[in-house]
Amino acid sequence: MPAIKLTCLDCGQVNRLPSEKLGRGAKCGTCGEALLPGKAVEIDLKTLQKAARNDDLPLVVDFWAPWCGPCRMMAPEFSKAAGALGSEARLVKLNTEQHQAAGAAYGIRGIPTVAAFSGGRERARQSGAMPSDAIVNWVRSAT
Repeated sequence: MPAIKLTCLDCGQVNRLPSEKLGRGAKCGTCGEALLPGKAVEIDLKTLQKAARNDDLPLVVDFWAPWCGPCRMMAPEFSKAAGALGSEARLVKLNTEQHQAAGAAYGIRGIPTVAAFSGGRERARQSGAMPSDAIVNWVRSAT
C-alpha cells in the first residue's frame, strides 16, 4: 500500500506511514504524539501552512476567536465531528486572535469559517456555526 504523509500537529515533523496504519494509533516518529488524535487540535499558522502543503489526508481548519459566541458554540460540535470522521480527515482549530496573520493569509472575512485543504490547495470553505452532523457531511462532500 502507498505511504501517507502527515504533519505532526504537535512538533510539525512530516511523517510517512503505510496507509493501513492510519486507523491503528499512528504516532509521530519524532515526538510520539498521535497523528490522528480523534478530536480537534489547536494549531498555529506555521503548522497549518506545513500540513496544508504536505499532508495526503484532508485537513479541515476552523478559524475562530475566543470572543466569538458562535465559535464557542461550535467548538464541541467541531471536536465531535473530528471523532466521527476518524481517519477520513483531520480537524484542527486556529485562533485568529493569537495568529492574526492567518486571517490575512487565508482571506478570512468572518468567523467561524471552516476551510478544507487537500492536495496542497484549499478545496472548500464554509462560514457560520454548524452542528457536528452538518460538519461531517460538509467535510465528506468537500474533500
